[in-house]
Formats: sequence, structure tokens, C-alpha cells
Amino acid sequence: MARRKTIKRIPFRRRRRGLTDYRSRLKMLLSGKPLLVVRKTNTQIIVQVVKPEVKGDVVLAQATGRELRTKFSWPASGKNTPAAYLAGYLAGLRAIKAGVKEAILYIGLHRAVRGARVFAALKGALDAGLKVPHSPEILPSEDRIRGSHIAEYARILKESNPASFEKRFSAYLKSGFNPEKIVETFESVKKRIEESAYS
Repeated sequence: MARRKTIKRIPFRRRRRGLTDYRSRLKMLLSGKPLLVVRKTNTQIIVQVVKPEVKGDVVLAQATGRELRTKFSWPASGKNTPAAYLAGYLAGLRAIKAGVKEAILYIGLHRAVRGARVFAALKGALDAGLKVPHSPEILPSEDRIRGSHIAEYARILKESNPASFEKRFSAYLKSGFNPEKIVETFESVKKRIEESAYS
């Protein structure tokens, strides 16, 4: 009896690269609602509100960590928790302005860890007025969103190990920014984002 050939199925390229979970994406597409897409790179957070179409996703609103630094004078990292919130907040305000009222969160293959940066971006979009189904317990605390943990860590490190403090926060210090002031800076940048959205 002849052996049946087994056909090895190769996953789609984006699945192989760990970029797209096609199963969860299909469920979201069937809803017909825009997607709130959160991506992390080595240097920044990217938040987009997209409308999936056959030819490709149409970006309705977007904000990035890099934009926070260049347009809104955010002096800290473009990928930390406060930056993720601010990017989500900015993208959310722009989505509302573009007529989008609700969306579904899509984080791709990122692990859904409670309080993670992707959920800080979600909190920003929610605070902007975008309706996104979620469980409240996954969101980071207000203190963490505002960067209190960074300020506290910087203060402790500065007192206990100045050399390590200068090494860990070298990028901040090089630009003349004191990481202990991150909470106040967060509030002022958030205010600038609000003013730009309503101007």
C-alpha cells in the first residue's frame, strides 16, 4: 500500500515573524469596528487606530513616541509607560476628531500582562474618550502612568549609587532632563497634547 504524502503547512510570513495572530485578527475583522493597534519597537511606542480593508489597513489616527519628543517636548524615553499612555491619549483624541467613537484593542502577539505598556496606551485612548472593551484590572495604576516609579527609582539610585544613576539615566541627563521631575513633565506634556487637539 502506497504511503500518503504529508503536506507540511508553512505559517504565513507575518505569523512566522511573530507579528500577527491571524485567528484573533479574523474575529476582530468580523466585528466591523476599527482596531486600536499598539506596537512596541526598540525606541518607541506606536499607537494607531486603523480600519481594516481588503487592500490593507487604513490608518485613521496615529501617534508615536518619537512624535511626543519632537512635537510635544517629551524629554524622556519614547517607549516607557508614561510615553505609552501619552501616545495612546494623542491617538485617541485624533481618532475622536476623525469621527471614530469606538474600537477594539489589538496587541498582536504581545503577551497580555497586567499593567503592561500596551495597556497604558489603552488607558490613554480611553481617557481621550474612545470606547474600547476591556477589563479594568489590566490597566496600570495612575502613579505608574504618570511615571512616579521612574522618579522614585531615580531618587533612590542617585542617593545610593551616583555612578549607576548617571549610567542608567545617561540619555536623560545628556539632554538636560532630571528624571526625578518626570511626573511634572508628564502633566505639562499631556496639557500640550490636549491644547493641540482642540486648537
